[in-house]
Amino acid sequence: MSQQPDPIRQGLARGWKVMGGEHAALPSRLTCDVAIVGTGAGGGITAELLARAGLEVVMIEEGPLKSSNDFRQRESDAYPALYQESAARKTADKAITILQGRCVGGSTTVNWTSSFRTPADTLQHWRERYALPELSPEGLSPWFTQVEQRLHIAAWDVPPNENNDVLKRGAERLGLSFGAIRRNVNGCWNLGSCGMGCPTNAKQSMLLTTVPAALDRQARLLVQTQARQFELAGGRVRALVCLPTRPDGSLEAARPTRVVARHYVLAGGAINSPALLLRSAAPDPHGRLGRRTFLHPVVISAALMPQPVQGWQGAPQTVYSDHFLHTQPLDGPIGYKLEAPPLHPVMFASTAPGYGATQAQLLAQFANTQALIALLRDGFHPDAAGGRVRLRDDGSPLLDYPLNDFLMDGARRALLSMAEIQFAAGARQVLPIHELARPYTSWAEARDAMAQLPMEPLKTRVVSAHVMGGCGLAGDERLGVVRPDGRHWQVDNLSVHDGSLFPTSIGANPQVSVYALAARLASGLAQRLTGKVASLTSPTA
Repeated sequence: MSQQPDPIRQGLARGWKVMGGEHAALPSRLTCDVAIVGTGAGGGITAELLARAGLEVVMIEEGPLKSSNDFRQRESDAYPALYQESAARKTADKAITILQGRCVGGSTTVNWTSSFRTPADTLQHWRERYALPELSPEGLSPWFTQVEQRLHIAAWDVPPNENNDVLKRGAERLGLSFGAIRRNVNGCWNLGSCGMGCPTNAKQSMLLTTVPAALDRQARLLVQTQARQFELAGGRVRALVCLPTRPDGSLEAARPTRVVARHYVLAGGAINSPALLLRSAAPDPHGRLGRRTFLHPVVISAALMPQPVQGWQGAPQTVYSDHFLHTQPLDGPIGYKLEAPPLHPVMFASTAPGYGATQAQLLAQFANTQALIALLRDGFHPDAAGGRVRLRDDGSPLLDYPLNDFLMDGARRALLSMAEIQFAAGARQVLPIHELARPYTSWAEARDAMAQLPMEPLKTRVVSAHVMGGCGLAGDERLGVVRPDGRHWQVDNLSVHDGSLFPTSIGANPQVSVYALAARLASGLAQRLTGKVASLTSPTA
């Protein structure tokens, strides 16, 4: 067991009000000022701000409450305990694997700490197409500054690990632009296991920052509790019906809990939030709910380097290149952001192509393996309209996300770009993660072979850890589900504060965009409910 201080266990010992799972039994009824569904980037920020304003807050989280003593840097522990569907959530056609957190802190507990502000061209597109004139870089700057201070988002001055340095060297030699990624860490040990929960409490996730701050202000937290359905009447939410869940996320056969609040904030993430509204038969007069859900579809290129890479250790993502976002029109052929993902054996083996002796040979070279990913910026072109959330017969969510020719053209260009960078950095072989590809030993061979690869779903391996949209924000109710102040267009005492608000994808890792937008919306909500101004950084608030 870790000898590091464990702030979660310390908080429980001093009397945090936590119910569900292994904690106190769920009651049949709860009342509060604001009920918040979800404790990730949007829910955590909202909970702290509303608690600081003196409001009585109840947080409802489907996953468990874990702490640094549970984070043992083991994939076998982390994926079943901390991720939706054991890190194997897939789109309806199984062509895209989606990583999303399912624990207190949500995806912020298991993400790779990459911190970017919303790109200016993305905000410009939202202002022009979705009637959101207030979302300018200047208008959002105070909110970015506030969350960056609260979450210690800053430059990471440690040299990149070899996995990231390959991206830097390759981009330099080809004359491509690149930069350093800022991180939300404080006292990071550079271990490289961010995706399995931080065992040293360095990552400034919601688990470690805003959720404890809200609990210290008498907020209540329901864990292993699924927000199942809103009871709606007269254009308002009358109650939220919740059900207990088992550690694997399945529902328990037990009596429900009814949460009655003045206001409700939905922050369950961009698949679960639309699903809850669909289960509740929320009004959707313009057919927007669950549509335009975006993923940043990600394709992968693996390289065999002559030197050890050991991509499992060191800060996971510290170098990026936006060259292929900035050299083509925002609404033209799809652009892509390049990063280097951490490499861990289970995740890599379950993503790499092939089986049997072929895959065994690939895995035998794991220590010298380097990988790049390309995040396709979806949502800006008519042929990149994203996916649609719908419900299975049991009410669980399912995402349809068609990988059409427009997207797969971008995937081919991205695989070519990554292979060229890896060869420029000295790779001996490059393997596009594609069922019909094989390792190529030169850039010329790779370029010619990859031009012939069929870019089809299931043959081209596609993953994603960024889920956005589905409850889009818009200044015109015909264009979205939610008003510019976060309130649902048709349900008066219901707001949405998570990545499902985004009208398109971000074009960058979205956590900071969710933080800043949620801070802006939650501060406005606190002022409407209390007349007080709340801030994440004011010591007296």
